[in-house]
Amino acid sequence: MIGLTLKQLRYLDALARHGHFGRAAEACAITQPALSLQIKELEAMVGAPLVERGSRQIRLTPLGEDFVLRTRTILLGIDELEELVRASRGPLAGRLRLGVIPTIAPYLLPDIVKALSTRFPALDVELRESVTRSLIEDLLEARLDLAIVALPISEPALQEFALFEEDFLLVRPSEDAGKPVPSPEKLQAMRLLLLEEGHCFRDQALSFCKFTEAQPRQMMEGSSLSTLVQMVDAGMGVTLIPEMALGLETRSADVAVSRFPAPSPSRVVGMVWRKTNPLSDQFMQIGTIVKGLGQKAETVLA
Repeated sequence: MIGLTLKQLRYLDALARHGHFGRAAEACAITQPALSLQIKELEAMVGAPLVERGSRQIRLTPLGEDFVLRTRTILLGIDELEELVRASRGPLAGRLRLGVIPTIAPYLLPDIVKALSTRFPALDVELRESVTRSLIEDLLEARLDLAIVALPISEPALQEFALFEEDFLLVRPSEDAGKPVPSPEKLQAMRLLLLEEGHCFRDQALSFCKFTEAQPRQMMEGSSLSTLVQMVDAGMGVTLIPEMALGLETRSADVAVSRFPAPSPSRVVGMVWRKTNPLSDQFMQIGTIVKGLGQKAETVLA
């Protein structure tokens, strides 16, 4: 297929991911007609259709599905060649695509960006906040370079770097301040406020409380830790938050915060990246910087 270009392969990959010409064009920062023309030229070179065009969305043909799989392997290899060149030039520079889960991003990201700007002034950090599953998928498909998540991930293709461990804290209405901290079994009988499904912090909280299945009558869901804490302030139940969120989320809420007795619930926060990424040594440097920030951010309750 003489004439095939990497640009066409990236456009096809975007189309496969978004399932829509308009959204794929927006992601590629080109017009929809331009993207459509490039796909048609690619199909002409292949000699067969790669895309089944519908009125609202597209589907890949069987050939298109196989073609995209091999396309992503090629694109990943190209990206890693670019990273290899970057690694040979010394200090990190250029674009760094960093993903962070929502229960970490608001509390750690500002310090991370400041620290990286100081240590690597030529580095351009692009941030993405999303749930773990989405970040890991983007890492594996080379749409992200690094992600900060709760460990372990246990994905063979990814390198894990532990940053720090933090406890989970119990947040109750202020009138409960003097009451004993309930056991995990007693929490099952209380109205527990949780993040929506998809957040790993939700799963960790359920595991600590030893729930075997969801009990909608006793649970309520929120979209963020801030929402959960405000719901506690309104007397709607109790919740758990990671320790790093304490200062930001409770400063405007009249709530009581308590530690659990040992063994207290906790999580390990870490960084992950593809093992094949040539910038692994530089990522270890970033990990060391972030590890120091996490240790400084630890909160001590009175």
